[in-house]
Amino acid sequence: MTSAVVRAPAPLLAPVEQRAPVLLVHGIDDDASAFDAMRARLEREGWVHLQAISLRPNDGSEGIPVLARQVAHEAEALRARTGARRVDVVGFSMGALVSRYWLQVQGGRLVVRRYISISGPHAGTRLAWLRRGRGVRQMRPGSPLLRYLQSERRPWGEVEAHSFWTPWDLTIFPASSSRLRGACERTFPVLLHPWMIRDARVIDAVVDVLGSPAVAR
Repeated sequence: MTSAVVRAPAPLLAPVEQRAPVLLVHGIDDDASAFDAMRARLEREGWVHLQAISLRPNDGSEGIPVLARQVAHEAEALRARTGARRVDVVGFSMGALVSRYWLQVQGGRLVVRRYISISGPHAGTRLAWLRRGRGVRQMRPGSPLLRYLQSERRPWGEVEAHSFWTPWDLTIFPASSSRLRGACERTFPVLLHPWMIRDARVIDAVVDVLGSPAVAR
């Protein structure tokens, strides 16, 4: 006698008109195309307003605050284009740290509803010692920028923050550097760092978080 496979029910998604526009921020050496798989899935699920940005430069030679201002500019353009009061932000790797800096230091938390960090170097990565560049130095464990961000006791304001990471990450090393105080946390058994934004399980979780009905505050 065979047993049927019981699948988890699909998450209840908010109506399309209640979803916030989404800004996608890539990692080092990437560009907007890194999010092609995630963007395609979000579009299939009904998202209309999606913006994947390309940071310049993308190699870590420029500082995190400079790149964060690019995120701020794109977020304001997205809000102006859609008329939305708040946006959702998904940041991957260096892009997660750049987005976090914008949220905490440059006023982003006033206009962001949900923030998903995917494998961000929030406590630094030892691999940053192998490269040069202002932004790379800021991603080294114990850098002044990371210590400053960590010193804020209540960094998120009204933002709903999430941290997705894989314990097997060898790019963000140690992998636990991707943890965020005050954020909802999920780990995924993904073998390689770049696969995190292409893995179906991670994308499912992104859809679930961004599409979940808003909770009254």
